[in-house]
This record gives sequence, structure tokens and C-alpha cells, in this order.
Amino acid sequence: MNAKKTPPVAPVSGTVVPRYAGPATFCRLPELRDVPYCDVAILGIPFDAGTSYRPGARFGPQAIRQASRHLRTNFHPDYGTEPYQTIQAADAGDVGCNPFNIEEAIGQIETAAGELFSRADGIISLGGDHTIALPLLRAVNKKFGPVALVHFDAHLDTWDTYFGAPYTHGTPFRRAAEEGLFLDGASMHVGIRGPLYSRDDLARDRELGFKVIHCDELEEKGAASIAKRIAERVGDNPLYLSIDIDVLDPSHAPGTGTPEVAGLSSRELLNILRGLQDCKLVAADVVEVAPAYDHAELTSLAAATIAFEMLNIFARQKSPSEKRP
Repeated sequence: MNAKKTPPVAPVSGTVVPRYAGPATFCRLPELRDVPYCDVAILGIPFDAGTSYRPGARFGPQAIRQASRHLRTNFHPDYGTEPYQTIQAADAGDVGCNPFNIEEAIGQIETAAGELFSRADGIISLGGDHTIALPLLRAVNKKFGPVALVHFDAHLDTWDTYFGAPYTHGTPFRRAAEEGLFLDGASMHVGIRGPLYSRDDLARDRELGFKVIHCDELEEKGAASIAKRIAERVGDNPLYLSIDIDVLDPSHAPGTGTPEVAGLSSRELLNILRGLQDCKLVAADVVEVAPAYDHAELTSLAAATIAFEMLNIFARQKSPSEKRP
């Protein structure tokens, strides 16, 4: 019998075991070892050696998992999905990263993600700082080829080096461009704001093929218009979503390493993601959650909710439904 004919193993139900109890996995999902197949795996990457300001994102994956207990996950009316009846999702645990050697850690992350793709069709990674996007894109590239990269962030993350270091959380997409890991005609930054190191930063970024949606455009044009622009640029290409939690205003996500004022609200970000529900999502990350700077799980809950939104995009791809009118 084909394993994929078996019904998905669902998370522990909040109507049976209270949400504050039960497994410590994301949304109390089964562990990868306990399922016969996997459509989407949740992968923790507790690495923050590439951080340039406040450290602590190494504790992000467990904080996001803990905050995910808040979520009611049976049905999402904005996607018309019952995700855990449609797809088999599982928690794949954490990558064991060397905290003292960035290049070795990058190799470990790429290897772990590549091996996970042999068991799962898609991966949602929980960071960790934004350095991890580079090895993840390398692994994605080996499975899908170059992808449309949509990067939500207050910062470009396309600087060449930082203090002479080529691998930091401010350089992953410069290295990814050099390696041809994304489609330069289908990729963009969303939520960029604030001052820069140089007046040349934006011009150098454009040379890599990115289009930029400045954060201020949200107020003028609204989330639906921004989502439409993103979807049109992505087109039918496989999509990688990379979401730095600092794309949100610090009032919505204080627990991060390099907060930047005048950011998106959580409502704006979620509505943009919902506007991308018909894109061909293949992998994603949510990064830069530093729980030591958080208040009342605001940042961790935002990140957990974002990851759950992505799961629903995967579920919609498996079984398209009409979204809420």
C-alpha cells in the first residue's frame, strides 16, 4: 500500500489535551520519525553567530514552538483550509550547528536541509539569524533550481561584507546572488525602511535584480495591492519566502536583534501573505526572533502565526479551496 494513501497524522487536539500541555513540537505536531511520509517539515535552526547587534536568535526556534501552542489550527477561514487533514506536517527537530564556526555551521544547515528534502516535499525553517537563508537556498536550489525569492525585512541583507566577514546575517542574499540561487527577474524585498550605510546601497542592490517595496508604500497602497504586485512578479515560478521578523514594527515584534521603527503591522503582513496563497511555495523561513528581548510572547506568537500561515499556503496547494468571501 502506498504510504501517501494513509490519512495524515494530526497534531494533538486542543479539544482533547489543553493547548498549554502536550508535545513541545510546533503546533504540537508529530515528530518526523513518527509519520510515514511528510508534505511539510518544520525545521529549527538555532544559530545566531552571524548577528551584528543583539544576539539571542539561537533561542528562537523553541520560543516559536512554545508560542505556537496559542494557535487554533483545525480550520483557517482565510484560506478555506483544514491544513492538518490535507497535508502531513511534522516537526523535524533542530539542526546541530557549530556555534563557533560560521562556515561549518552553514555547511551543516545545507546538509541537514538537503537530507530533509529527501523525506519532505517542503520545509519551513525557524531561525536563528538571517545567515541561515543562504544554506537553505542552496538546498532548495538543488531540489527545485533557482527560485523566486521574496524577502520580507527592514534591511536589504545584500551587503558584501561586515567587518570583513562574508557570511553574516546582513550578507546572505549577496552570496545567494553570486551563486545564482534565485531568479533575479522574479525576486524582491518587501518592508525595507530606515537609513543605510551608504547612498550606493540601493543601487548595488538593484544590480542583483531585486525590486524593492518600501514599507511606506503599505500605508499608501494597502496590503492587497502590494500582494498583487508580489504575486505578479513571482508568476508561476517556485517561491521561497524569507521573513525576518524585524519587518514588523517593534511595537508588534520587539524581540529581535536589529529592530527598526515604522514597520509593518502584523495585520498588514498576514494580509500580504494571504494574497500570495496561490503562489507555488516550495520552502520558507521565519528568522531573527530573539526571545530575551520579547514581551508577553508578542514576537514569538507573530512568528508562530506566520509559520502557520505558510502551512496553510502549502495546504491550499494540495487541495485548492475557496477562500473566505
